[in-house]
Amino acid sequence: MFDTVVIATDGSESVQRAVGAALDLAERFEATVHALYVVDSSEVDSSPQGLKTDLRDALENEGERALESISDRTDHEVITAVREGRPIAEICRYAREHDVDLVATGTRGRHGENRLLLGSVAEGIVRTCPVPVLTVRQLGPDE
Repeated sequence: MFDTVVIATDGSESVQRAVGAALDLAERFEATVHALYVVDSSEVDSSPQGLKTDLRDALENEGERALESISDRTDHEVITAVREGRPIAEICRYAREHDVDLVATGTRGRHGENRLLLGSVAEGIVRTCPVPVLTVRQLGPDE
């Protein structure tokens, strides 16, 4: 049913439960796992000119750490990718390019605490992704 699963991460704590759920699902279906981090180009573009390169580098390094933490959670191979662009568009593009069966993501990211139900990126992926999307809510400390 699921041959290829993409885990979209922004490296935040809130995506960790989604990572676990996606890895479990991939293991059950013996699916190939891809982990994807997108450097948000709008975040880089809106920074002062003198800081753009440093910010881009910092975000790429953060992405590499986030992807490594996913790989460390499983004994199976994880194909990793860091891309730059608009997160929703890049995640959907990646899903099409790699003919994936499922995209998994958390419901809140680094900037999602002010959203009522879904973070704006998660909501955009659900609305526009050409494949099924698994969104996993991070539980609170008393849940």
